[in-house]
Amino acid sequence: MRKNDFLVRLLENPNLLEHESFTEVLRAVFHIVEELEHRKNIKQLSKNDRSHIAGDIKRAYNLLVFEWLNYMNYLKDNYPYLFSLAMRLNPFDENATAEIK
Repeated sequence: MRKNDFLVRLLENPNLLEHESFTEVLRAVFHIVEELEHRKNIKQLSKNDRSHIAGDIKRAYNLLVFEWLNYMNYLKDNYPYLFSLAMRLNPFDENATAEIK
């Protein structure tokens, strides 16, 4: 919720809207935010509601992973020094660190 203004600015950016797949990521994330905002208590959701929200999260996560992989390919081909840092800070690695070991 704290990043909502940032997400809105991303969605308003015409340069990003040209990239349809990234726009789909933003829409999926906004949908999750909306779903959660309309729940009175997210700690007391029914099994069906949890399942529905889990599906929404899975959709957004899959789209985000796809975009991240595409971006890593772009960095690797065009900016190897940026790619190196991005791989060391890999968000899918719990032990990721910027330090070169």
